[in-house]
Amino acid sequence: MLFRFVTGAGIGGEYTAINSTIQELIPARLRGWTDLLINGSFWVGAAMGAGGSIVLLNPAFIDPALGWRLAFLIGTTIGLIILAMRRWIPESPRWLMTHGFVKEAEAAVSGIEARFPRGSREAAHERPRARLRLRDHTPMLEVLRALFETYRQRTLVGLSLMAAQAFFYNAIFFTYALILTNFYDIPADRIGWYILPFAAGNVLGPILLGRLFDAVGRRVMIAATYAISAVLLAGTGYLFSQNILSAQALTLAWMIVFASAASSSAYLSVSEIFPLEIRALAIAFFYAIGTGVGGVAGPLLLGALISTGSRGSVAIDYFIGALLMIAAAAVEALWGVAAERKSLEAVARPLSFIES
Repeated sequence: MLFRFVTGAGIGGEYTAINSTIQELIPARLRGWTDLLINGSFWVGAAMGAGGSIVLLNPAFIDPALGWRLAFLIGTTIGLIILAMRRWIPESPRWLMTHGFVKEAEAAVSGIEARFPRGSREAAHERPRARLRLRDHTPMLEVLRALFETYRQRTLVGLSLMAAQAFFYNAIFFTYALILTNFYDIPADRIGWYILPFAAGNVLGPILLGRLFDAVGRRVMIAATYAISAVLLAGTGYLFSQNILSAQALTLAWMIVFASAASSSAYLSVSEIFPLEIRALAIAFFYAIGTGVGGVAGPLLLGALISTGSRGSVAIDYFIGALLMIAAAAVEALWGVAAERKSLEAVARPLSFIES
C-alpha cells in the first residue's frame, strides 16, 4: 500500500506535467485532438498490462505468486523509457518568460521554430502584443482569487467533469475483475482477455472522435459525450441487473460506453481554461479533488455492493454514475468554455498581464 501510494502520487504529478506540456507546445488547431489522444494512451498501457497478465498469471507458464509481482515490471519499464524521452521536450517558453528568463525563453522558441519550415511560421507582428509582470512565483491568495472568484464558474465546470468521470470510469474499471470473478466465474488468469477490448474502446474513442473537439467545439462535444456515456451506462446497468448480459456481452458494452472520449475530455478542459501561471496547479487541484471524490468513493462503493452478491445492488452504483455524468454534461452545456482553435491567452488572460 505504501509503494502504491507513492506510485499514485507520481501518476498525479504526471497528469499535471503531461497536460501542461500539451497545452503549451501544441498548435491551437490541434490541441484538443492531441490532448485526447495522449490521455487516451493510458489505455495502451492498460492493454499491455492486461496482455502481460495473461501470461504472468497463468500457472502453466509461471507461479502466479511470482507472476503478479513481475507484472509490475511492465509499468516500470515504460516509466524508464519516459525518463529518456523527457530530454526531447523543451522547457515551457511561457514559464521561462513569466519568471524572468527571457533569453532562455527566446532560445526555447527558436529551437522549436527551427524544426519547422519558415513558411509555416506565423509572423510575430500578426499576434497581439502584451506586457507581463515578471515574478518568481504567483502568490497563493491570487491563485485562490482566480479559482474561486474570477473563474468560479470554470472551477465548478472542472470539478463537475473531473468528479463525474473519476467516479464513472474508476469505479467500473478498478472493480471489473471482481465483477467477472464474482458474477461470471471467470478465472483470474483469464481476466486479461476481457480487459483488452475494454482498453481498445478507450483508445479508439479519442482517435475517432478527437478531431470533432477541435472542429465542432469543446462545449458541444464534452456535453454530448458525457450525456451519451450516461445513457449507455444506465442501459448497461439495467441489462446487468436483469442478468441479460454474458461476460462477453458486458465487455462489449463497456467497450462502446468507454469509446466516447469523455474520460479524457475532463483533463482537456481543466488544462486550458485557466491562466498560464496556475495551469499546472489547476490540473493538479482538479485531479486531486476529482480522484478523491470519484476515484476513491466510486470503487469503495461498488466494491461493497459487489460483496453483497446482488446484481441489483451493483446496478445502483452504475445508475449513480450515470446521474453524475448527466449532471456534469448539464454544467458543461451551461458554463463550458469554447476554447477550440484559440490561443491559451485568449481563453484565459495571464494573471501577470499589465494593462496598457
